[in-house]
Amino acid sequence: MSDPLGVLTSTGAVVDQSAHVRIDDVAIYPLTQRLIEEQANPEWDADLHYRATGPDADERTAMWILVLDTLNYCFWGQSTDPGQRWRVRWRGELVDGYVALVAALTMSVDRGYPLHDPSWLAEVSETDVAEILRPEAGHTEIPLFPDRVENLRQLGRALLPYETQPATAFIRAANGSAIALVRKVVREIPSFNDVAIWPYGETELPGNEVRFYKRAQIMVGDLSGGLAGSPLAEFYDLDQLTAFADYKVPQILRALGVLVYDDVLAATIATRQRIPAGSRYELEIRAATIVACDHIADAMRSLGREITSAELDWLLWTRSQHLPAGTAPYHLTATIFY
Repeated sequence: MSDPLGVLTSTGAVVDQSAHVRIDDVAIYPLTQRLIEEQANPEWDADLHYRATGPDADERTAMWILVLDTLNYCFWGQSTDPGQRWRVRWRGELVDGYVALVAALTMSVDRGYPLHDPSWLAEVSETDVAEILRPEAGHTEIPLFPDRVENLRQLGRALLPYETQPATAFIRAANGSAIALVRKVVREIPSFNDVAIWPYGETELPGNEVRFYKRAQIMVGDLSGGLAGSPLAEFYDLDQLTAFADYKVPQILRALGVLVYDDVLAATIATRQRIPAGSRYELEIRAATIVACDHIADAMRSLGREITSAELDWLLWTRSQHLPAGTAPYHLTATIFY
């Protein structure tokens, strides 16, 4: 696979120099076989996600997705009690995590909040964001709330120059290239610029950068899924996206034996100690996640199953939502990037 974004190059360098996380290549083959036998396919959940109808439906849907992925990070409870989480009530039940965000944004559209309007987003008030993301009574507020307010304002400011159908114009500026759109997003909207510095050796990128671009890449994938059938989201190079390094995918890769942590890191995670953003532990976990997914997808393709790293990520993330009790927890890093 080519590496136009520099994600594989830089994360591969981290894996080569990793001291605490390793990829067990022996575990990849049985996992590959299992995934092929299950014949599972990544599918956009149209019942879960918002899709506008009527005039400007594609524009409004695209704007909703841009807002979704501007806020799509860090849902775990910040207190010492992991049961204390941000939750909202939707369709008669309590939901949390990503589903709660989808629910909150869908309900906010129904209540008349102009999420499609960059001028409103650029100056959105804390009061309005708090109301949009208001938790069910008795549950904690969403983590990193001040960052979310600022991130929405950044999105609005980035889209202000596009006066007519701003989301559509922003996406079309990439000329049908998923890679060009990722580059545009990380260049023009700071909260999407998911880059760290690796001080322990060379990464082959300027300043020893390590690029992850998690939310920028997933945004392009979400546009493709959420606007299925629309020419607006037909990208000719989606296969060049990598996996999306977050919390849940490394957790399931570890549960499946593909990622192996040393004793100190394993104990840190087991006792729910915070791992700082940009630390060696965090960078090694995220880098190994991307490289391992690339290896697994490559192995699946070699056996005749066509799949991209991004599609494999979706399969693994979906499986990670149903891990059995007793599974080792995911790492805890408070960050806007995932």
